[in-house]
Amino acid sequence: MPADIKLKPGIFLERTFKVLANKTANYFSESDSEKYAEVLGTPFLIADMEKVCAELMNPLLIGDEVSVGAHIDIRHIASTGIGATYVIKVVFESVRWGLYTFSVEACDSIGVVGKGQIVRAINSNSKILQRANQAV
Repeated sequence: MPADIKLKPGIFLERTFKVLANKTANYFSESDSEKYAEVLGTPFLIADMEKVCAELMNPLLIGDEVSVGAHIDIRHIASTGIGATYVIKVVFESVRWGLYTFSVEACDSIGVVGKGQIVRAINSNSKILQRANQAV
């Protein structure tokens, strides 16, 4: 990371998302016998939270570096229906041993729908792909 580019604790970023039919829990249904709610699915909520954290880290990346998820601790505590919007706020907390920790919260028009902590790291994309391709 260049010496002149740093994340300072407390810096935050907010982004707004919309619940579409392909972001619902029911989207994972593979057969008629599987029934899930037509509300924002937890994996999509977490993916959007990760996306905002990654966006906040983008200025730190050099060359083929990318930020990658290292740990998540998220509670999805309320449902959000199709067509509703939700705002994700991520706050940078700290960096230790190359692990960047963020507090995250998602709110819709009624209140908090999810919150927790996400940890990300910076790694070389070519090294990630090299390891991944060995598993194929």
